[in-house]
This record gives sequence, structure tokens and C-alpha cells, in this order.
Amino acid sequence: MNDSEVLDKIKNKLIISVQSAKNEPLNNEIAMNALIDTVILLGKIDVLRLAGVRDIKNTKEKYKDNVVVIGITKPDIIPVNYKEIVYITPALTDAKSLIEAGADIIALDSTKRKRPNNESLKTIIDFIHSKNKLVMADISTFDEAEYAFNLGADIISTTLSGYTKETENNPETPDFKLVEKCKKELNCPVILEGKIKDESDVKKAFESGAYAVVIGSMVTRPHKIIENFKKGLING
Repeated sequence: MNDSEVLDKIKNKLIISVQSAKNEPLNNEIAMNALIDTVILLGKIDVLRLAGVRDIKNTKEKYKDNVVVIGITKPDIIPVNYKEIVYITPALTDAKSLIEAGADIIALDSTKRKRPNNESLKTIIDFIHSKNKLVMADISTFDEAEYAFNLGADIISTTLSGYTKETENNPETPDFKLVEKCKKELNCPVILEGKIKDESDVKKAFESGAYAVVIGSMVTRPHKIIENFKKGLING
């Protein structure tokens, strides 16, 4: 697929993030393949956000261009200081591994924080483009979104809103205002990701100007879904 075909395929879609941490039972390859198949075949979803070479390669080999894959790398276990560091596709070597695995879009932390080996965001974006792949910039503020857009990012995503030191006091709701501002000020698709709880959030996201919406934990991480329901227990 060329860039325009990929962008057309994700427009107005629900994107499901199918991920698990190394210490979770679902991280087993057979289990993850089954979960991905369930999302695609029963959920009728054809755009996924996947973490790591294994799951990306398995999915693209099986479904080819029938499914668009947004690829990222993450640490096996998210560090306790995650709000202070770059950990989503932090380095050029990470981007290279995702491209080789077959990802259609490479998503990466596009904040202004220091990257490993002092690599620059521009260097990584330029490399991804040299391999004819699209760049999704995961950001937490409009300033970061504008910064990434000016460096050449093709897509902006609100993935990190609420998950950086600068935004840690944001409300526990999707950042609709950030979507609205990015949509108004930047000439590129803007994706809402983060803290989506139900269909009303999805509807409001599109009303705010979202090009697409990413849902993760509320669909594919059972223990997080259980935690949400436990809030209704009388004694906690």
C-alpha cells in the first residue's frame, strides 16, 4: 500500500491496540495471535497498533495488506519513571526493526525529551520516510505536536497526554481539547488515543475532529477491564 492508501484505510476507523507486557500471561505468542485474530475476525477491525517485531511480523504475514499495522517498540516492563523518559520507539534501530517486521506506520514518542544516544527526532523521522513508511507522532501537548509536524510527522496522536510529567495532572478523560487544537492548527490527520472508556467517548472524539480513534486497555487487557468494574464494588 502507498501512503494515501494507508491513510484512507485508517480514516474514521476504530484502531485497536493489542499489546501486553512481558510479565502478563497474554504475552505468550499463541495467546497474542489468538487475541489479534479475535479483534480482526470477530471484531471486524482492520487497523491495529502492535508492539514488537514478533506480533507485527505474525500479523502482516497472515493478513498482509488486509490489515494496517501501526508498529511500536516498548520495554519488556514499563519503567517506574515512564513519565520522564522516551520509551516508545526511542531509537533509530527500533524504527528499523519495525520496518523490517512489516509495519505500515511507525509510531514513536515525539516529545522534546532526550532520546537514547542523543539521537534526534528528525533523524528518525527522515529515516522512516526514506523507507517509504508513514510516521505517527505520539505527543502529550500541542507544542510537541507542532514540533513533530514541523519535523515531518505525517500523523499526530494524543497517546502521551496525561502520561508525561508536564501533563500528569490532566483529567482522567480523553484529551478532546488537544485533538481540537491540533486539528485546527495542523494540516495532518489527528488521532485520539488514551483513556477512551465507552462509545460516548468515541463519538465525542470524532465530533472533536479525530481522524481515527485508538482503543487499547478497555478492549484487549482483561485485568484493566476488571479493575474498572471493581470500582463499583461496595467495599472497593
